Amino acid sequence: MKKITRKIHQLDATDKSVGRLATQIALILRGKNKAEYTPNLDMGDIVQVSNIDKFKFTGKKMEQKVYHHYSGFQGGLKTKKISEMTPEQVLREAVRDMLPKTKHRVNMLRRLIISTKTK
Repeated sequence: MKKITRKIHQLDATDKSVGRLATQIALILRGKNKAEYTPNLDMGDIVQVSNIDKFKFTGKKMEQKVYHHYSGFQGGLKTKKISEMTPEQVLREAVRDMLPKTKHRVNMLRRLIISTKTK
């Protein structure tokens, strides 16, 4: 078994769209940017994102886009608009939905470090 070495990728979210930034992050967390990528192994790197309070939304997403969560019980549908969520929650939710729904997803999300301040 080969030892996995993880690099730290630093991304700046200033004036970037949430979806495009999330796809870039998801590729790095999965390890698809590496030549030795294997789908059944967690070979991704660590991602640090800064300035997330400065990313942009196109169109009327702040008023219209709604996230749903269903608890499984009757009347258990909960909805939230983007304007009610923090930028960290929006980015984390977008990246989470772009990762595969396997046992590795939790570990991939742990390697996502989000900060609002400039370094």
